[in-house]
Amino acid sequence: MAHIIPHTAKEKKPVIFTATGKRKTSIARVRLTAGNGQFVVNERPLEQYMGRLALRLVVQQPFAVTGTEGKFDVVASITGGGPAGQAGALRHGLARALLSMNADLRKPLKAHGYLTRDAREKERRKVGCRKARRRPQYSKR
Repeated sequence: MAHIIPHTAKEKKPVIFTATGKRKTSIARVRLTAGNGQFVVNERPLEQYMGRLALRLVVQQPFAVTGTEGKFDVVASITGGGPAGQAGALRHGLARALLSMNADLRKPLKAHGYLTRDAREKERRKVGCRKARRRPQYSKR
């Protein structure tokens, strides 16, 4: 006969806060759970995924502002863009996940601009130009 576990003895599922962050053409899906500060980005540790220290500091900024460093585990999936755009998208996603966890954190996150979606994108190339606005050199004669 199988052993029946009483309802109160069951393990509780960890509470997961999710959010999406965007920057340029990068999209970061972020999952935040209570833990000891582990970062996993695209199934790799943050230090391995983002080699530059400056980008890792950008990612950590929402935790530094809210005073929650080392209190949450982060699992993120990032697609598109380059390293800087991905770091910005991850920062945006983390800020939104922290906000969904605790609405009191809105003031410091908003004051530092981490909740605002940076909408600057690369301008499209126009006909007759080498880049968006760079024209061929003008020759008078």
